[in-house]
Amino acid sequence: MMMYIPEDEYSEFYKGYISHSNEIDLFDLLRSNADEVKLLLTEMTEEDSHYSYEDGKWTIKEVFGHLIDTERIFGFRALSIARGEKNPLAGYDHNAYMKEAGFNHLSLQNLYLQYYTTREATIAMFQSFNHEQLLKKGIANNSTFSVRALGYAIAGHEIHHLNILAERYFIAFEGDD
Repeated sequence: MMMYIPEDEYSEFYKGYISHSNEIDLFDLLRSNADEVKLLLTEMTEEDSHYSYEDGKWTIKEVFGHLIDTERIFGFRALSIARGEKNPLAGYDHNAYMKEAGFNHLSLQNLYLQYYTTREATIAMFQSFNHEQLLKKGIANNSTFSVRALGYAIAGHEIHHLNILAERYFIAFEGDD
């Protein structure tokens, strides 16, 4: 599913995320991102996964936990809008979620399982939407979104954090030169 997502389908805050993914086939992007993440999670040691580049910043495990939480929330928003939800959907405070999540106490195997099953469910869900559903708009986090923009926001949000992992945590990905 490759398409251009116009700016009237998402708020300014999400422009950076969608700019990472816009006009790229969504399913190819979700799969290639997943391949990178799965490789990293299966090759990383538990010790390395607790690394944070600065006091008060998230560990690598917490970054991946955040990706999982955000994908689930954005997926719920997409499903709700596709199914015709008329009520505004709430935002979420990712820092408050992080305080309650306990990602550092989970094994890398558990994070891998959560990531993999969440990604497969996201892909299957977006593949199930027809053209009219993808174009539906609703309100989430006080912003207008189309269903398809939420898919591209999932991919772009992940790219944003993969870039941070590369730049600040010095984790190399296949696509890096």
